This record gives sequence, structure tokens and C-alpha cells, in this order.
Amino acid sequence: MQTRNKILDDISQLMTNAMGVAQGAKDEAETAMKSMIDRWLADRDFVTREEFDAVRAMAQKAREENAALKARLDALEGKGK
Repeated sequence: MQTRNKILDDISQLMTNAMGVAQGAKDEAETAMKSMIDRWLADRDFVTREEFDAVRAMAQKAREENAALKARLDALEGKGK
């Protein structure tokens, strides 16, 4: 009976160690994949949300100024006729 328990204990310890190794491999693979994705994204010319919002605000302001200038030009052209 002692021998059988020893064998089961050894098998249990082996399985526990194997699960630890598998978990370590999974963590390492996740870290490697994250690093690869981070490098890929860094190589692209993506803009941040803040940069996008700033450019959008500038474009909106330019449209408003263009509309005001067009109205002013239309008014001046209308007066000359």
C-alpha cells in the first residue's frame, strides 16, 4: 500500500510540475505576442485619439471660417451689382 501511494504521489507531483511548465509557456507566448503586436503598431503611422480630435477641431474651425468668408464675399458681390 505504501508503494502504491508513493507512485500516485509521484504521478501527482509530475502532473503538477507539467501544469506549471505549461502555464509558464503560455505566459511566455502571451508576452512574446504582445511585444510583437506592440512593435507592429509602433511601425505604423497611427495617430492617437487626442491628435485626431485636435485635427478634427482645426478642420471644423476652418470650415466655419470659410463659410463666414463666403458669406462676406457674397454680400460684397451683391452690393456691387
